[in-house]
Amino acid sequence: MALVAAVVLCAVAVVAAQDQQQAKLARVKDVAMVEGVRDNQLVGFGIVVGLHGTGDSSQTVFPLQTLESALERMGVSLQGNSMASMMQTRNMAAVFLAGTLPPFAEPGSKVDVTVSSAGDARSLEGGLLLLTPLYGPDGQIYAQAQGPLVLGGYAVTANGSSKSVNYPTTARIPSGAMVERAVPLDLNTLRPLALLLNDADFRTAEAVTSSINRELGRKLAHAVDSRRIELAPAAGEDIPSLLARVEEVEVPVFPRAVVVVNERTGTVVIGGDVRLQPVTILHGGLVVNIVSHFEVSQPNALGQGTTQLVRQTTVQAQDKPANSIELKEGATVDDLVENLQQIGATARDIISILQAMKAAGALEADLEVL
Repeated sequence: MALVAAVVLCAVAVVAAQDQQQAKLARVKDVAMVEGVRDNQLVGFGIVVGLHGTGDSSQTVFPLQTLESALERMGVSLQGNSMASMMQTRNMAAVFLAGTLPPFAEPGSKVDVTVSSAGDARSLEGGLLLLTPLYGPDGQIYAQAQGPLVLGGYAVTANGSSKSVNYPTTARIPSGAMVERAVPLDLNTLRPLALLLNDADFRTAEAVTSSINRELGRKLAHAVDSRRIELAPAAGEDIPSLLARVEEVEVPVFPRAVVVVNERTGTVVIGGDVRLQPVTILHGGLVVNIVSHFEVSQPNALGQGTTQLVRQTTVQAQDKPANSIELKEGATVDDLVENLQQIGATARDIISILQAMKAAGALEADLEVL
């Protein structure tokens, strides 16, 4: 009896060791976030000046109205001026701004800003964004943005010919916004203190809980569900110091097996954890070509007919032989990809094959179609 128990324990140990080898080690900070510690989205509307004739046309009223408002704030009034409606705005463009306010950002901190054209401007190259407030979802101003734009492309037009690289109507201003208002966040008021996993998984949640408790030497963490892990700090314990220790704990993670396909671009991404069941794949195609051409029908010299164009249609059908792939037990993703390449399958063929394998139960993974 003791021998049987020893054999069972050895088998369990071997399985646990193999399972530990399959798991990936990652820090808690890479797989989870502290509940309540989050970014905040900011948005604004302003004008970019200094463009070389590539701004909004006179049909776009946004930049003109924004310019009038900016000039009035500076003491320059255009009311009653008949020339105001005739102002040309080709050297400026109306733009929307988007930014992210990170947690614990204080007044004086700087954040990046993305600027995108709101009108029909051709390019924002060489532009300067004038002082623009950035608003939060509550309508309050949290930052002010201003500065020269950095583009990742360009657009050139001359004599009816044009050339464009990337998207010249979207730009960035690195550190272009200065925080004016902070979002209050006190870690000591976060009760209960909890971690949220980036990907919900019961096994990972339990592994994170066990690793935290083992590294800190006390029962600190408790898994509530597949995503939420609550922490129970001691009375008066320094929360930032505790979270710093928790985030550096290395834990085994068990990512889901996922196959991602994008039918628009023909992109296929297969994770290394994807498992395949024994399956035989037959893939072929029927090609049908319909060719039409016209022939001239000429009547006899003594006939009473007229010359006519007659359509001649030819139908050609070619049935390609089916390509066969056989995957035996223990086959890997590399085996599948190698066999698909040998039969000359395109990316779109692979997408169809993967969908059929998933329907047949031979693909042990989640299939996500973008």
